[in-house]
Amino acid sequence: MQIIPTILEKDFLAAESKIRHVKDISKWIQVDVIDGNFANGKTFELELLNSLDQEVEDVLWEIHLMVKEPKNWISKCNFISASRIIGQVELMSDLDEFVDEVKNLGMEAGLGFDIETKIKNIPEETDLILLMSRKAGFEHQEFDKRVFEKIEELKIIREEKDLHFKIGIDGGINEDNIKQLSEAGADIACCGGAIFNGMVEDNLQRLKYASEN
Repeated sequence: MQIIPTILEKDFLAAESKIRHVKDISKWIQVDVIDGNFANGKTFELELLNSLDQEVEDVLWEIHLMVKEPKNWISKCNFISASRIIGQVELMSDLDEFVDEVKNLGMEAGLGFDIETKIKNIPEETDLILLMSRKAGFEHQEFDKRVFEKIEELKIIREEKDLHFKIGIDGGINEDNIKQLSEAGADIACCGGAIFNGMVEDNLQRLKYASEN
């Protein structure tokens, strides 16, 4: 299982500090974007990531768009040289259009489903389905075990329709549940607090060990 550090911050300086802690130990870094419409509060301006260019030239940005109409943010993601864009489907008008526009710019395309959102209409070219394992947003929520049912549902859809997307999980992941998620069929775990609360490198190593043992 791949573990990706996740950064959800309103203040860019706080985000920058976290990026500096993981940029040399993780190939991928996920940056969450909230616009105040999808959920309360707003994250820092995405374009500010370009100010870190020389320091993070080897980082692959995964941008998780929790916004109204994610396709309107694709150009911003392209501007900061994102490698993968994940758009939450709840306020997305056209899933196929979003995936096509992202893919046409040479980036990987992902779709995010909140814990209460039913899985539907996955476009053939989708690279990643990100399942939220708690309600998306700034508010703290506990890990929701219903995500295991959605993993099983995705595995069936993937096999029946001969699709090739990876399955990612985001929210409340820790050493106690990461192994179960891996065994259930999740390919990627997006972790925030479990990595950044304490010694970052040690936390990441413990998560990797827990996912494999």
